[in-house]
Amino acid sequence: MRALVAATCEYLKTRKQFGRVIGSNQALQHRAVDMFLLQEEIAALTLAAQQALARPAVERTRIVSGAKAYVCNAARHVANEAVQMHGGLGLTEELDVSHYFRRLMVNATLFGSRDEHFNRFLASTA
Repeated sequence: MRALVAATCEYLKTRKQFGRVIGSNQALQHRAVDMFLLQEEIAALTLAAQQALARPAVERTRIVSGAKAYVCNAARHVANEAVQMHGGLGLTEELDVSHYFRRLMVNATLFGSRDEHFNRFLASTA
């Protein structure tokens, strides 16, 4: 996640279009900030999930499954934004962005899908 955000921000600082750096576009700046905020939320939720492993099973299930469900959505959003902001180059083998994108998609399916964990979260909350 951090690598995608860093690569995207660097690209926005260096890529020029119509005689100016594309990072000077306010809409792209806002999208980059949203990516950064999601990155920080994911870091906080991952830490909370790690700390929850020492808690009782019911509480652990709720926290870990809730974190997994949220992180899957957030990671997908950040990966999509990174690819979009890189344009067509974001899908090519030459850029690390495509490799990170694929890795995030694999991570999203490891140890249960987003839907499975969301359902577990709902069941443990009720």
